[in-house]
Parts: sequence; C-alpha cells; structure tokens
Amino acid sequence: MIYYKGENFDDLIKEGTYLVDFYADWCGPCKMLGMVLEDVKDEINIIKVNTDTYSELANRFKVMSIPHLVFFKDGKEVSYSVGFMDKDMLLEKIKEVKNI
Repeated sequence: MIYYKGENFDDLIKEGTYLVDFYADWCGPCKMLGMVLEDVKDEINIIKVNTDTYSELANRFKVMSIPHLVFFKDGKEVSYSVGFMDKDMLLEKIKEVKNI
C-alpha cells in the first residue's frame, strides 16, 4: 500500500492495475474501509490519497464524497465507487476491474 506524498500521480499509475482510495483521517467510513483495504492489499496495488492534504488531486477526479475509490488500469480510469464496501464487494469489484 502506498500513501501518496505528492509524487507525479500519472507516473505512479501508468502500468498495472490500481485502486486509489481518496480518504480523510476524520472520516469514520474511511477508517472502516481502511481495514478492508488491508485485507485485500495483496490483490491489487493500492494508493491512499488524503483529500485534506491533496485536494487538487481529489478535485481532478471529482471526489465529492469519501470514501471514494477510483480504479485504474495502465494509466486509464476504468471504474469508481463511492462509499463503504465490505471485503466481498471489494474483491468482486477488483476482479471485475482486472478483467477489463
């Protein structure tokens, strides 16, 4: 799991399949989702982006509510999800994204 620290975002996601978790430290559902992400971190590359710190990146992907997950494949956005997802739902979504 990578915690975004202001690197070139496009370079980070240019190859492979990524789940980008837009979150905030004060967000209860984000904390719950964080535990689920720990359980699936071996299934997909995960980048966590704190929306309070990196609001310009959140704005770029039109993040209006958190948690907000954006899925990328080889640098292209292929799907997104807003709100909490349990482990089974998230694993199904990851499988779907990998098969795109």
